[in-house]
Amino acid sequence: MTTLPAFGPALPEIVMALGAIAMVLYGAIQGERSTRTLEIAALALFALALVLVLRGEGKVVTFNGAFIADGFGRFMKVLTLIGAAAAIVLSADFLRRDGAMRFEFPILVVLATIGMMMMISASDLIGLYVGLELQSLALYVVAAFDRDNPRSTEAGLKYFVLGALSSGMLLYGSSMVYGFTGTVSYAGIAEAVKGGHPGIGLIIGLVFVAAGVAFKISAVPFHMWTPDVYEGAPTPVAAFFASAPKMAAMAMTVRIFVGAFPGALHDWQQIIVFMAIASMALGAFAAIGQTNIKRLLAYSSIANMGYALVGLAAGTPAGVQGVMTYMAIYLATTLAAFACVLMMNRNGKPVEDIGELAGLSRNNGWMAFAMSMMMFSLAGIPPLAGFWAKWYVFLAAIEAKLYVLAVVGVITSVVGAYYYLRIVKVIYFDDAKPAFDKGDAGVRGVLLISALFVLVLSFLPAPLFDSAAAAAKSLF
Repeated sequence: MTTLPAFGPALPEIVMALGAIAMVLYGAIQGERSTRTLEIAALALFALALVLVLRGEGKVVTFNGAFIADGFGRFMKVLTLIGAAAAIVLSADFLRRDGAMRFEFPILVVLATIGMMMMISASDLIGLYVGLELQSLALYVVAAFDRDNPRSTEAGLKYFVLGALSSGMLLYGSSMVYGFTGTVSYAGIAEAVKGGHPGIGLIIGLVFVAAGVAFKISAVPFHMWTPDVYEGAPTPVAAFFASAPKMAAMAMTVRIFVGAFPGALHDWQQIIVFMAIASMALGAFAAIGQTNIKRLLAYSSIANMGYALVGLAAGTPAGVQGVMTYMAIYLATTLAAFACVLMMNRNGKPVEDIGELAGLSRNNGWMAFAMSMMMFSLAGIPPLAGFWAKWYVFLAAIEAKLYVLAVVGVITSVVGAYYYLRIVKVIYFDDAKPAFDKGDAGVRGVLLISALFVLVLSFLPAPLFDSAAAAAKSLF
C-alpha cells in the first residue's frame, strides 16, 4: 500500500500555485482592468508564502526524496520572495507608464517564483529540472515582455536560445550522473561517490551539470546573455533577473555540489575555482569601459556571482555561510541600485547613460547618497555591508587553503572599485545636469528600505551572519 507524501513542507509552493491559477482565471475574465488587483494579489501571495516558510522547522524530506525543507532552503526562499516582491513593486508604475504593462506580468512573476522555490528545495535531479523549467519558461516571456520594443524582443530571444541550450546541457549531465550512479537522488549520488574516486563518466556528467547551473547564475563562460538581457529588457525586469532568480540559482548550485557530490569535492572544486576566477576577472575588467548603467550593473552581477562562488569553492560550512551572507547583501544593494536607475527619468523618458548622473548631489541629495552608498558597498569599501560580504567568502577560501583564489578576488575587487567609484565621482564632482523627475512612490520605498538594510548591516552584520551559520549547518 502506497502512502501519500507529506504536503506540509511544500505548503508555500502549493499555496502559491493555487493562487497563480486563481490569478489566471481572474485576469482572463477581467482583462487589463485586473492588472492592479493582480499586482496586489501577487504581493499578498508572496507575504503568505513568506509566513509559511518562516513557520517551518527542522529538516523534512518528502515526495519520495524529491523535495527537502531545511534551514538552508528557508533562508534562500526568504531572499527569493523578497526579490520577487520588490520586482512587482518596481514594475508597477514603470510598465504602466511605458505602455508595456499587461495583466500577465504579475502572474508570470508568481509562476517563476514557484519554480525558484522548487529549485531551492529540490533534492533529486528530476525535481531540480521541473523547478528549473517552470522558472525558465516564465522568465523567457518576462525578458521579452515589452514586445513592441525591438531591444526587449532581442533580449528575450537571446535568453530563450541560450537558456534552452543550458537546460539541454544540464539534462545531459544529469542523465550521465544517473547512468553512472543508478540514482537521481542527491543522497543516493552522495552515497555512490562516497569513496572519493568518481569515474571519468561521472566527472563528465558533473561538468555538464556545472555548465547548466553556471548559465543560471551568469557565471563565466556562460555569462554572454547577461549584458544584452539587462540592457534590452525593461528596467524592472532587469532588476528581477538580477535579484530573485540569482538567489534561487545560487541555492540550487550549492545544494547540488555540497549535497550530491561531497565525495567528489576535489573534482568539482576545480570547476568552481575556474568559474569564480573567470567571473571576477571578466566582471571587473569588462565593466570599465561601459557607459550604460544597466550594462555596467550586468557586469557587476557577473563579478558578484564570482565572489559568491569563492565561498562555495571552499566546500565547508563556513564557505556556504559566506555564500548565503553574500547573496543577502547582494540582493539589497542590487535592488537599491536598480531603484536608482528607475528614478533616472527626464520629462517622462528614462535615461541610462552614466553621464546623466552628473551633479545629482545638487539636485537630489538623498538619491545621490543612496546610490553612492550602494556603489561603495558593491566595491567592498569598509565598513559597509559589501565589505563584510567579501570578507566572509575570502576568509572561508583562506581557511580552505585556496590562497590564489582569495588573492585574485582581492585584486579584482580593487579593479572593480574603479568603475564603482567613477559613478560616485560623476554624482558629486561633475557639472550638474537637469534634475530627474520625481520617482514613483513604490520605487522610492524599495530604495529607502534597501538602503536602510545595507546601512544597518554595515554596523550590525552579526544577526545575518548567525542566521546564515545556523542555516548552513543543515546542509552538512
